[in-house]
Amino acid sequence: MLKVHAQKLGNVTILRLQGRIVTGEASILRNAMLSQLDANALVLDLARVNGIDAGGLGVMLELRELTQSKGILFRLVNVTKLVQQVLEMTCLDAVFVISSEEDVLSDAARRRAGALVETVACA
Repeated sequence: MLKVHAQKLGNVTILRLQGRIVTGEASILRNAMLSQLDANALVLDLARVNGIDAGGLGVMLELRELTQSKGILFRLVNVTKLVQQVLEMTCLDAVFVISSEEDVLSDAARRRAGALVETVACA
């Protein structure tokens, strides 16, 4: 069973996943992400993911598209060797951005600072 624990770090939400991202379980991930769309950055921590199938990849792609359409930074962190192999075999390693948590936090802070500068400039 897929478990999702949400952790908020300022304007960044990290979804720490445990289990398998597979058809039938992937809706748990979708629902967790949909409840976090107020964040500036959404991060999937895959350190404890021990399996993924086409349905899981499909949901991850769907969520990537949704976050991009809303201007939300979407990143993967702590990608396990198994998940990395699946991403490489499906050529999705070129689609998803894999980062460290530190890089995501700094990217989100820069984006927020840029948004504040634009708001001030327009005022």
